Amino acid sequence: MTLAVDAFARTLSFPLDPFQREACEVIADDRSVLVAAPTGAGKTAVAEFAMFHTMEAPSGRVFYTTPMKALSNQKYRELQQRYGADSVGLLTGDVAINGEARLVVMTTEVLRNMLYEGRDLNELEFVVLDEVHFLADRFRGPVWEEVIIHLPKHVRLVLLSATVSNAEEFGDWVDAVRGNTSVIVSETRPVPLDSHVLVGRRLVELFESSKAERQNRPSRELVDVVAGQGLPRGRTRRSGRNSKRWRSDARPRRTRRVHRPETVELLGQSRLLPAIWFIFSRAGCDDAVRQLVNHDVRLTSAEERAIIRAIVDERTATLPDEDLAVLGYWEWRESLERGVAAHHAGLLPVFKEVVEVLFQRRLVKVVFATETLALGINMPARSVVLEQLEKFNGQARVRITPGEYTQLTGRAGRRGIDTDGHAVVVWTGESTPEEIASLASRRTYPLQSAFKPTYNMAVNLIDRLGVAGTREVLETSFAQFQADRSVVSLAAGVQEQRSSL
Repeated sequence: MTLAVDAFARTLSFPLDPFQREACEVIADDRSVLVAAPTGAGKTAVAEFAMFHTMEAPSGRVFYTTPMKALSNQKYRELQQRYGADSVGLLTGDVAINGEARLVVMTTEVLRNMLYEGRDLNELEFVVLDEVHFLADRFRGPVWEEVIIHLPKHVRLVLLSATVSNAEEFGDWVDAVRGNTSVIVSETRPVPLDSHVLVGRRLVELFESSKAERQNRPSRELVDVVAGQGLPRGRTRRSGRNSKRWRSDARPRRTRRVHRPETVELLGQSRLLPAIWFIFSRAGCDDAVRQLVNHDVRLTSAEERAIIRAIVDERTATLPDEDLAVLGYWEWRESLERGVAAHHAGLLPVFKEVVEVLFQRRLVKVVFATETLALGINMPARSVVLEQLEKFNGQARVRITPGEYTQLTGRAGRRGIDTDGHAVVVWTGESTPEEIASLASRRTYPLQSAFKPTYNMAVNLIDRLGVAGTREVLETSFAQFQADRSVVSLAAGVQEQRSSL
């Protein structure tokens, strides 16, 4: 088995880390594997080995699933460059290219639908479930569980997850449902992360030491600086011995506005560019770009601007001239030449691709992005800026979770380029230093199932499996496993015995 891994390693421009090699050995041994590691640690190399291993054989197919169309499109382009257009396909629901290829990139929902349609998957060797921790998403999470449960037993899984505190439990469930699954966990960031809070024009360390970080204790400097700026909304200090503590009976005050041009200037002076600046709305990203352009922010040299123009012209040459004005092409191009861009699902795909290329080549210095950019898209930066710690979840504005914070800041620090990455939280008065420290210091979080049967799911299951079979599927869900581990093991055993009759 080591020979196959060694052959793969020789195709890479970097040595495999121990966790990567261990996971590749599991795949070479014809087993499924769950890999839980921080963003940027190199989990994708494990999936690449599964594809390499399959393509070395005369037959066999691999499905690579992602939670987002943008991720699927990027992975499709990467695999095309490596294996050629004839060997790679793309299925995203509204795009179908070469769907019978040996390597097919798709969204997870597409694979779920294929399973419900009873497609022939006899030649399928591996399924890669990228960002598998998405199964905790209350809107889309059940899709991942349905895929894991319904895939034919001969298919091996390569599950790629952010670091979670209960990876062993999740791996035990996959092993109980499918069998022969190994769990490999790496908690080491390839590039250490320094956390800061921007208060006014002052960049303050969030933690004084690693010990303080483990204890969720913000730096004394930050507490003092924030106290001098005024108190977070709805909170006031107590007098006397506990003057650094907060209570919530004060009259709310307005949140401080972020002056982005000044902040970008400060990041440049502090050598913290290139940066990804997360804003949780498409309109907010576009407004931020316009704000920098209107303030005449320019982060590029004349030589860089010439290179940017050449790349933009080449990549957009097929766009009809009459469409350029409608698409906002000229404004978009001007912002790129200044080293500033937006990145979100509302952009034309070719515009997004250009932004990604320019950022990877360090020609664009600041990208204002929605959280889609945190999900695996290959755009690492020196710094990540969080303008807000709240987002709209479809029903209400909620505080981001420690897991989401870790996912977002995971883009900070470029392996092989930076000695450390930087996370910058812009203090707007909505959070106390203690709240920010608590959010930033919890590096792992438990993966909780969001599996709840819907009418659609129930109809599909009953149609395919009958009432008894549907009951068995529900009993083998991760939600049921977490509620009662013994029930799922017994149900999986009965299901396996019945399939062998």
